[in-house]
Amino acid sequence: MQDGMSVSLTGQVAMEERLTSLANNVANSRTVGFRATQITFDEVLKSVDDERVSMVSKGDEIISSRAGGLESTGNALDLAISGDAWFQVQVDGANVMTRDGRFKIDNQGALVTLNGDAVLDAGGAPIQLNAAGGSVDIAGDGVITQNGNVVGGVGLFSFNPGTNFERYGPSGFRANETTEVLVDQTKAGVMQGYIEQSNVNPVQEITRLITVQRGFEQSVALTEKADQSLQQLIRSFGR
Repeated sequence: MQDGMSVSLTGQVAMEERLTSLANNVANSRTVGFRATQITFDEVLKSVDDERVSMVSKGDEIISSRAGGLESTGNALDLAISGDAWFQVQVDGANVMTRDGRFKIDNQGALVTLNGDAVLDAGGAPIQLNAAGGSVDIAGDGVITQNGNVVGGVGLFSFNPGTNFERYGPSGFRANETTEVLVDQTKAGVMQGYIEQSNVNPVQEITRLITVQRGFEQSVALTEKADQSLQQLIRSFGR
């Protein structure tokens, strides 16, 4: 009976992790550049009274690599990435990877995010443009021209968040040891005048959320019944 309760409790912990992940995905289903979180679980074998009991691990969070849908905005400083690559921006001294390509030019001519964080080029340096230099054209390889003159380039980087990722805001992740400039431009490119929407399917995630919630409630109910049975057994032996 105690083994059953232990198995049930590990399942509840795993479902609680999944509920948190699903709730965050649903909350960000309209967030530009958001990448959904998924949970992977492994079987854990534990020795209890010389018997092997199968339990479930707490689970590891991974980031979905599926691209979000593209939306045309007509804004020359809105950029979307086609392929497996990331933009790199500087936030409070930290390098952050993002698929949110909504950029602007600040008063000093720097290319920045909507929050004012510097967008980096392939060398990891902030991109400086001419605030009064006229229209901006950005090619598929990220090269930036103003009035026909090349003035810089948006960096594209390969990046794997892994399982020990650290989010920065809704769409960003702290750069890690896998971050490096993308050399092969045939694998990814920039699309000017587009943004990438969240890769969350809200209907699918809400359905999953309801299913896991029901499973969690049923598991709690079964645990409570098992606990009541154990208490009755203890009282019986006590008499």
